[in-house]
Amino acid sequence: MDIIAEGLAFPEGPVVMADGSVILVEIHSGKVTRCWDGKSETICETGGGPNGAAYGPDGAIWVCNNGGLGASGPGSEGRIERIDLATGKFERVYETCDGIALGAPNDLVFDASGRLWFTDIGTIHFDDSGITGKDFGGIYTCLPDGSQITAIKRGTLSYNGIGLSPDESHVYCADTFSARVYRYDAKVEAQEPIYVGTGIGNVAFDSLAVTAAGNVCVATLFDAGITTISPSGDVSKFAITEDNSVTNIAFGGEDMRDAYITLSETGKLVRVRWDEAGLTLAFNG
Repeated sequence: MDIIAEGLAFPEGPVVMADGSVILVEIHSGKVTRCWDGKSETICETGGGPNGAAYGPDGAIWVCNNGGLGASGPGSEGRIERIDLATGKFERVYETCDGIALGAPNDLVFDASGRLWFTDIGTIHFDDSGITGKDFGGIYTCLPDGSQITAIKRGTLSYNGIGLSPDESHVYCADTFSARVYRYDAKVEAQEPIYVGTGIGNVAFDSLAVTAAGNVCVATLFDAGITTISPSGDVSKFAITEDNSVTNIAFGGEDMRDAYITLSETGKLVRVRWDEAGLTLAFNG
């Protein structure tokens, strides 16, 4: 396990760039950061709680911003943001769907047509004693020009990671608190999920990446590691004992077998050689 960067403020959402650097979000500091060879630099300070990132068809970084854990008032709105990599300037593209405010957008992926798919984990409510409640979330799809957003499913428990099957016919979602993976058809219409598989043991699910063979690799919390679920529901697990909050995995490298993993409690981005190639994303900077 190679340490790429450390001292990060709860890193998530790694995006492996063509030059070998990795762009990620730091939830607790409200910023987007580029990491390489033990170094890091701030690209943008979005505020709120940047939670997931993806490289878009327009050459920008797109971010799911949950508005900040426990935050309230202006700036705490859940939203989809676009960051210009040349200038570091950011803009909000979506914060509602059908007039209903987004809760806490979490993770996102672009298909080859440039359409964006994203999850909303649902706003978690806090007071001085800790978590006091949680809103339901959902899965959405939208166009990057801001012209169209559609709710595929509302009322979900805690959708987190999202990814596309290799042929882009299906969208996979990982549900955090139930530690389950669900599948949807990649169609712009309301639909019900299809169950795929469940984690092993005392775990919760975070973000995910799909392999070239179509297996779903899910970052796994508590009894931590990476859980791999095949399209037919077979389950295996790669254990990681260094951190209880293994939150994201993304693939890169010439053979797509370098797995970049965020260890969020200890604030690290690490690299591990994987036993199969990851799926090449539709867009890669």
